[in-house]
Amino acid sequence: MTGSTASAAQSSKPRRGGDFGELSRRVRGAGLLRRRYGYYAARITVNVVLLAGGGFVFVLLGDSWWQLLTAVLLAGVFTQFAFIGHDAGHRQIFGSRRGNDLVGYAHGVVTGISYKWWVGKHNLHHANPNHEDEDPDIEIPALAFSVEQARTKRGLLRWVVKYQAFLFFPLLLAEAVMLRIASVQAVLRREVKATWLEATLLAAHMVGYLGVVFLVLSPLKAIVFIVVHQGLMGVYLGCSFAPNHKGMPILGKDERLDYLRKQVLTSRNILGGRWVDGLLGGLNYQIEHHLFPSMPRPNLRRAQPLVREFCSRRGISYSHCGLVASYAQVLRHLHAVGAPLRRPRRPVPAPG
Repeated sequence: MTGSTASAAQSSKPRRGGDFGELSRRVRGAGLLRRRYGYYAARITVNVVLLAGGGFVFVLLGDSWWQLLTAVLLAGVFTQFAFIGHDAGHRQIFGSRRGNDLVGYAHGVVTGISYKWWVGKHNLHHANPNHEDEDPDIEIPALAFSVEQARTKRGLLRWVVKYQAFLFFPLLLAEAVMLRIASVQAVLRREVKATWLEATLLAAHMVGYLGVVFLVLSPLKAIVFIVVHQGLMGVYLGCSFAPNHKGMPILGKDERLDYLRKQVLTSRNILGGRWVDGLLGGLNYQIEHHLFPSMPRPNLRRAQPLVREFCSRRGISYSHCGLVASYAQVLRHLHAVGAPLRRPRRPVPAPG
């Protein structure tokens, strides 16, 4: 295990195999895995109203540079739709796969991200968070999360990793676009089930999105609108996911922990109250979410003190901090990982 908090993780190795079973029984007994249909009905309704309102303002303003403010609003709305898609992918909304998939596909039309491709990738992350060669979320070409990863970079990517702490937020501007590119690639390679359905939904998003933007705006304004909208959506998505695991211990290729410790020791919770819950789509309760992926979003807040107390009694490190502090930890970690690449090479002594 690598990283600044590796020693804490090592000291918390499992003492017996039934810890998670006991915690799970407590969580179920508290009713925290029950569906929350009313909450999701209200949340989805609010998102749809905001999307419709943003569309109405977009058409009302017409060919105006004020549309950049609309781009900011819609970046937030699209990301909130992505959060619902995330919950559907984890079966947090309905008990059945079919109901969740219906919501997930519908939200994929809005976000332009392949629902089933994302679910497959995200499930791999949940199975092995921060695990070398097994977690796709730490296999990012332009970033390195361990010194070993940094040393494998070559060319331009090596230079980027050298200064990745400074480039991290600018790189997030491309996150939304990269997700869409990966979605299209997955469909073209037939890496998803219901390939024709996914292809149709992605095409509908692309035609509808570009058609409306270029119909209402002049070409220059349309391009600037798209850049602002997609860039801010990427930053919002990245800033919502990055604090959860980045800077936490990286598990080596041959290192294994039991389920409870694997999920808790590699995750970080973000404090801040209900406004942070809404801003981050419940992902701020990352520890509880990783332990119980199907737990409905509003129940994560109620599960948090129970899980924290359980971990404390068993000597398991439970990481949490404020939003700004989490970004500081992420950036410090990225800067430390890139440090070996920034060290000047020693000159080779002349022969003789």
